[in-house]
Amino acid sequence: MKPWNVRIGINPISWSNDDLPSLGGETPLETALSEGAEIGFEGFELGGKFPTDPQALKAKLAEYGVACVSGWYSGGLAEGRLEDEISNCVAHMTKLQAQGCKVVVYGEVAGSVQGRIDVPVSKRPRFATDAQWKGYAERLNGFGSHLKSRYGITLAYHHHMGAYVESPADIDRLMAETDADKVGLLFDTGHAYFGGASDPVALLKRHLGRVVHVHCKDVRAKVIAAARNENWSFLEGVINGTFTVPGDGAIDFDAVLGTLHAAGYEGWLVVEAEQDPAVAPSYRYAKLGHDTLRALVARLNASGAAR
Repeated sequence: MKPWNVRIGINPISWSNDDLPSLGGETPLETALSEGAEIGFEGFELGGKFPTDPQALKAKLAEYGVACVSGWYSGGLAEGRLEDEISNCVAHMTKLQAQGCKVVVYGEVAGSVQGRIDVPVSKRPRFATDAQWKGYAERLNGFGSHLKSRYGITLAYHHHMGAYVESPADIDRLMAETDADKVGLLFDTGHAYFGGASDPVALLKRHLGRVVHVHCKDVRAKVIAAARNENWSFLEGVINGTFTVPGDGAIDFDAVLGTLHAAGYEGWLVVEAEQDPAVAPSYRYAKLGHDTLRALVARLNASGAAR
């Protein structure tokens, strides 16, 4: 049996948080790239410190021998027009296309409270009617179709705390309303748990056929319980340690990766954990996340070869 066709990447948020510059804001991009490459990560998702010019970005990544995994795109289709999004996305999609990226991380920011430290997650926006859900799905379908035909890139929808699509029920509804050939799912283990999926694997199994990208984020269950009970904002949770890397929290990544492997998922497994590097040193935690995933992938490959 051939080896499982997955690659292990990382998001630079382990070193420097774009939304909270107080968390590693002084850390140079080159530190993240050199340490990530040394640990063994094959690629990086993009962050605010990366070059925006496509060729400059390609050169910077090549300098450290890492690939461009993808990059977050701040979308506004929940409240905006499709034609505006098509115009707004050109620079970002052209940049990703030049790096050979296959997916784009679509994060819905219209109405979102994820970047507001003074607004609790409970105040997030919600669709009130079936018509709003259907209109949103139609715009996402249109955008996803455009990205595939124009750039050869698949829309990977990132369910996210503080946004319109946060809970398991939201994800179920979004997947039911959108077309599988136009809108893919970015499954984020940490956001799934925080959003209400006490068993992220059960949610994953419901939508395996839609998963085109995976963020491997672990959680500190007691901190998330406090975040819910005390009505914290998303960023308050980050500061207090809601998230960590695989191998350091409550999520069963053996079951997560086993489920993806059995389903034939091919793509990136991205370590992503918003933490304060002064509390959770970047290199040590990034290495723990990498080594945890690498060992699980090796075990799955060995078990497959033994059959």
